[in-house]
Amino acid sequence: MKPKTHKATAKRLKLTKATKGRRMKIMHIAAGRDHFNAREPGSTTRGKRRATHLSESYRKSVKVLVPGVK
Repeated sequence: MKPKTHKATAKRLKLTKATKGRRMKIMHIAAGRDHFNAREPGSTTRGKRRATHLSESYRKSVKVLVPGVK
């Protein structure tokens, strides 16, 4: 039977293209961007603007949830 994708996880992550000799990166958006951001320092707010790559230690658990990850 074909493994099923965990849809909630797939919606929260984006995979970059794997180039020659490099693995794809798993990108995610920082948590806590919704509200109560006026009290945050500017550096924290700026840090939440862009997607960052997920650390390598999470790759194994993401691989189980999203079968397209290599």
